[in-house]
Amino acid sequence: MNVSLELLIENAKSGKLVSFPTDTVPALATIPTQAELIYHAKQRSLDKPLILMAGKAEDIWDYVKGSDSEYQIWQDVINKYWPGALTLVLPASEKVPQIMNPNDPTTIGVRVPNHQVAQTILLQTGPMATTSANLSGEPTLEDREAIERQFSDVITLASIDYRGLGIPSTVAKWTGNSWQILRQGAIIINS
Repeated sequence: MNVSLELLIENAKSGKLVSFPTDTVPALATIPTQAELIYHAKQRSLDKPLILMAGKAEDIWDYVKGSDSEYQIWQDVINKYWPGALTLVLPASEKVPQIMNPNDPTTIGVRVPNHQVAQTILLQTGPMATTSANLSGEPTLEDREAIERQFSDVITLASIDYRGLGIPSTVAKWTGNSWQILRQGAIIINS
């Protein structure tokens, strides 16, 4: 079902599964406590974590934990690459529902997309559990019509172009003293 921006935000806040464009690939999203909706819809294995996407960097700090020096290192990377196509895997705080990363609930991937519509949604809903819009193991769906065909219960935005770069975000994990690239994606980072 495709709806207005206001109605999509209302449905997202109430825990429904929604889809919206980002700077990389279209997202499936829901509030973190309803993350199991994503696993069910995508037929996704629980060993694949979800990403916590936010409208601004300040919104993710409650979901991660580290030392003052780590926060400074993370902030330096965020200042350089966010908003943008970089997902940072950081130590998770107790605020992150275990379903976001069932195999390793001690970490959480976080990202702020460089996309006005996505930011508008996320600034009003708060951080959301997200992943690419596709069945697990299948190519990412790149337009609203394909998403609606694949996921009939997902709420989409009417009259919005869903096409982004078509390349997923780069994923970098904090190891405690340096960055480990887990997936090379849309941007190159200098560790």
